[in-house]
Amino acid sequence: MKLTKFFTLSTLLLSSLTVSANDTEIQKEKVSFEQYVTALKSEAIEKGIDPSVVNSAFENVEFLQRSVKSDKEQPEFKLTLDTYIPRAVPDWKIKQAREAYKKHYHLLHKIGKEYGVQPRFIVALWGIETNFGRLTGRHYIISSLTTMAYEGRRETLFKKQLFAALTILDEGHIEQDKFIGSWAGAMGQVQFMPTSYLNYAVDYDGDGKKDIWNNYADVFASAANYLKTEGWDDSETWGRQVLIPEDFDTELAGIKKKKTLAEWQAIGVRRFDGSALPKVDMNASIVIPDDASGRVYLAYNNYEVLMHWNRSYYFATAVSYLSERIKYPRISPEKD
Repeated sequence: MKLTKFFTLSTLLLSSLTVSANDTEIQKEKVSFEQYVTALKSEAIEKGIDPSVVNSAFENVEFLQRSVKSDKEQPEFKLTLDTYIPRAVPDWKIKQAREAYKKHYHLLHKIGKEYGVQPRFIVALWGIETNFGRLTGRHYIISSLTTMAYEGRRETLFKKQLFAALTILDEGHIEQDKFIGSWAGAMGQVQFMPTSYLNYAVDYDGDGKKDIWNNYADVFASAANYLKTEGWDDSETWGRQVLIPEDFDTELAGIKKKKTLAEWQAIGVRRFDGSALPKVDMNASIVIPDDASGRVYLAYNNYEVLMHWNRSYYFATAVSYLSERIKYPRISPEKD
């Protein structure tokens, strides 16, 4: 069975969201945007959000036609990992990742120890998501989410995100004029959607705000908290590239299909250099992002956790690859 991989930008932006089967493809008798906003305001207030916050949040809301266009017309590229990885993790990003790791070494290791997450993965996620905080989006979150809800194809999904965003404003975590993110509503240096923010964001420095936009401590701790809450185990790494036999049954591949390393060894899976797999009592999956002639990975639990963050083999592999380039050669902390 040949496996084909199509990579789309929407996979990265919206992969953590589940599309409701009840959302209609086209709203038949659509009200005006202004009428829709009025109804949203009433619903938000009914949910217990402060009316003054609601009214202020929607005061300058606008329909972002460019967001709809970005969602509908995202380009689709047929890639392989061999062409994708150099784009996602170029040499300059590896250099910047290592510099960032060194610069924030003490904070990263303090947070990593507290949450049980290796710091290199925090930095790798930071780098892949927003180029270390440089590319966080430029759209007012309330406008982005209201636009996507009104557009209608995934109304239930985006309304849920919108009410979560209003809750963030209501709780005072960020000023309204700084509530900026992507056209799809992803926010901050770790690109959390609003519901992820409410579930995982951390006020690490205790200033009363979970600031994933500007506060490095909150950014790193929020990423670590997400991973740990989703099941990260810092006694393990993410996985390894492997070789599979020519007659390997690709029906056995997939992140949810697990066997022990001993069982994979018996089937004929080997390390990339051809040697035997580690004699460790743990489960793993075979991941084949392209087809059996491309790269093949033995993925451990932590790789699956990365896919909770973003349901893309390419994303998880890019983060894993960057983490390896941060790890070797070893980085020492800057001298005080």
